[in-house]
Formats: sequence, C-alpha cells, structure tokens
Amino acid sequence: MDRFDAMKAFTRIVERRSFTQAAKDLGLPRSSVTDAVKQLEERLGVRLLQRTTRHVSPTLDGEAYYQRCVSLLADLEEADAAFVGTQPKGLLRVDVQGTLARRFILPRLPEFLERYPGIELYMSEGDRLVDLVREGIDCVLRAGEPKDSDMVARRVTLMEEVTCASPAYLARHGVPESLEALQRGHRMVGFRSSLTGSLIPLEFQVGGEVRYVVLPTPMTVNGAESFVAAARLGLGLIQAPRYRLEEDFGRGTLVPVLAQHPPTPTPVSLMYPRNRQLSPRVRVFIDWVSKVFAGS
Repeated sequence: MDRFDAMKAFTRIVERRSFTQAAKDLGLPRSSVTDAVKQLEERLGVRLLQRTTRHVSPTLDGEAYYQRCVSLLADLEEADAAFVGTQPKGLLRVDVQGTLARRFILPRLPEFLERYPGIELYMSEGDRLVDLVREGIDCVLRAGEPKDSDMVARRVTLMEEVTCASPAYLARHGVPESLEALQRGHRMVGFRSSLTGSLIPLEFQVGGEVRYVVLPTPMTVNGAESFVAAARLGLGLIQAPRYRLEEDFGRGTLVPVLAQHPPTPTPVSLMYPRNRQLSPRVRVFIDWVSKVFAGS
C-alpha cells in the first residue's frame, strides 16, 4: 500500500473508530489497514492510535497527523479533478430525512448518477443528530434551524408549513376561525423532538410576530408518518410541510385551517463538518441538491 492509500486507511480508522469498519468502507482486508498504520507509525516514529479491544482513538500526534492527512487527501483529489475529463469518484455517504429524500431527491437521483458515474452513493435515512466524523458520513440533509456550531449549514430551501385537521375532527370540535378559538375545546397531536425530547408547540404568525400555542394532546409521537396518520384519524390539529399534505388536501382527508396565521417556514439545509475540506464528490452533490430544491 502506497503512502496516500495508507493515509486514506488511517483517516478512515480515526473517523470510524474501528479497524474493522474502516476496512469494510475501503473494501480491504482488516490486515491491510492494520499493516498500513504500522508502516505509518514506523515511518513517522510516533504512535498514532490508542488501541483497546473495543475502542480505537487517535493520540495527540495522531490527531495532528489526521488533520494534515485530511487536508492533503482533499488537495490531491481536487488536483486530479481539475484536469479536463476527470470526474469525481468514490463512495459518497449522505444521511437524509426520508420524506424529504423521497419527495425531492430520489426522483431526480438517476440524473445525478448518470452525470457522475464514478460516484457510489450510500444514503442512510433518519432525523436524529448524526456524528458525521464518527459514523463516516460526508453530509446530512435536515429540516429545521441548524444548531450545531461545528457544522457548516448550506440552506437549500424554505418549506411552507400548514395547520390542518381531518374533516371528522372539525365536525366534532368546529373549524377554528381565530387563535382565541383554539382555547375552546381544541386539541393537537403532540410531536416530541428527537433532538431535545421536548414537545413542539404550534406556532402562528400574527402581525409580524410568532405566537406559540400548546393544546391538550391525546396522543404524542416522534415520527413524521405517525404524526400525519394521527391527524387523519381525527386525533387533533397538526402543523407540517405543505408538500407532505398536498395529497391529503386533494383527497379531502385533511383540511387546512387558520391560513391567515401560517406557521413560520422551515429551513432545509445540507450540513457538513466545519473542519473538513470538501472532496469533489461532496461538493458536486451539495451543488446538485441545491439546484434540485431551487427548481422545486
């Protein structure tokens, strides 16, 4: 294994905290990545990794060398890509919110893979907080205001949010014509944030300000599909992105209410580690996703 391949193996071990996972990511035998690190340590004359039976972590020298390796490998990849006819290639790992991916990204994905045939895309799905470096993820697509200062967030769109309920719910509780009417017997389906564990209130824009409202919650969930399903069953009011509710509005299974006081729009962002140089394959993916949302 040459020096640059050894650097790739070392950086992946640091990021995955595992020789086995790094070898799997790189498609190499575990013995190959083990030997690569040994060769690097012998050449440099320092110990790069602390090893136990369950854990691998960089030493102080290893952390410093990791940062240099990341920078050098990114520069090398960018230099290769600068030549005419050279396209980004390699494994690209992204983590997305499933409903966003199915609505916006997946329908257009064939054109991305056709344009960049050298890229192998692995797409995991979730809405939890992801440790990109530890889990070997290159970037994530998330809805909501970014709060992690260690991440660079590139906003790709603002999603319109809508308040709605089922016809059966409105027949029982009445159609609220004002925010004051919400306090007269109305309920909401509770949604508990997977990041904070707290109940997310309804929010309404009133005269340039945002007013938050919490109603009785006969049912609380932490999954987007269950959230909308509970509203269809008449269990309460919900607020969700309009794109997720358009079919329900067309079928009449959900009805929008309080249009004069819409929720604030929700930002959608692509995020990646602040201290990591973007590889060409990550950069073209981020640019492509931005164009997908801009044209939606």
